[in-house]
Amino acid sequence: MDKQANIQRVLEAGVIAIVRLDSAAQLGQVARAIKAGGADVIEFTMTTPGALDIIASSARGFGDEVLLGAGTVLDAETARAAILAGAKFIVSPTLNAATVELCHRYSVIAVPGTLTPTEILTAWEWGADLVKVFPASIGGPDYIKGVLAPLPQVRLVPTGGVDVDNAADYIRAGAAAVAVGGSLVDKKLVAAGDFGTLTETARKLVAVVRQARGL
Repeated sequence: MDKQANIQRVLEAGVIAIVRLDSAAQLGQVARAIKAGGADVIEFTMTTPGALDIIASSARGFGDEVLLGAGTVLDAETARAAILAGAKFIVSPTLNAATVELCHRYSVIAVPGTLTPTEILTAWEWGADLVKVFPASIGGPDYIKGVLAPLPQVRLVPTGGVDVDNAADYIRAGAAAVAVGGSLVDKKLVAAGDFGTLTETARKLVAVVRQARGL
């Protein structure tokens, strides 16, 4: 799939599932559990040891069934390594021009991290495909709505503090999608091997986003 098709896939999904664990041992099982719940846009964070290897093996194993991305990417060098491993989108916690440029060079979705209106507009002017707002919990859905009033053209992805209970509020506030991590991929559930609950949480999350969109 080309970049524009991948962007459309993220927008249609409305949910980016963030997988951040202390070990790569169960990343594959977690991804399968989330996918079973209907969340097929999955971000593996680079803070997880062995993340690149898991991205590569997951890209081979899932094929087009899952859109895989790399998160917590701090620089262009890491972005390039993740892209070569199979990542189709690159997410950063901060705004880095070289990383956005690198993503354009490889025709991969760039999702830089921002917080203030100035950072949000700067990211968009640099060519970000989606703009991460992090940590979104600071301002909540009202902040997203407030920013979009003067900047309605920007596709915002609130991240940090988003869960099943408030995801719909962010979508109704105008978010293009939401990114959900700890409330979806609970480390205690992973440690206990309770992948069924992960699947059910993913299913609920996808459902509330669709309902908020009137689908």
